[in-house]
Amino acid sequence: MGMVSLSQLGLAFFGLTLNKVPEVRAGIFSQIHDICFHGQGGYSWETVYNMPVWLRNFTFSKIESYNKKQNEKIQSQAKKGDKTLIDPTGKVNTPDFAQVSKDYKKPTSYK
Repeated sequence: MGMVSLSQLGLAFFGLTLNKVPEVRAGIFSQIHDICFHGQGGYSWETVYNMPVWLRNFTFSKIESYNKKQNEKIQSQAKKGDKTLIDPTGKVNTPDFAQVSKDYKKPTSYK
């Protein structure tokens, strides 16, 4: 007599098979890493790992939406042609930097 599945779905553990385990595990660890890294020291690995799944997903989505808004803001400023000391690639615009430092005046003394 062959094996009979007790589950009506015929799948083990809600569809999580041995083929999917590495992919799911990598996704969880990537999410934990992103929360810890982009949380700028506000979260430890243990705290995020032990968070309820719904809270971890909520926190991750909030950080992700914040980063998207920041990127859109940077892109819109770059399109406007606003001068910044740092260009979109992260390099310092030396002529602009030299101009700012030349225009800088020392504060007056209050003696």
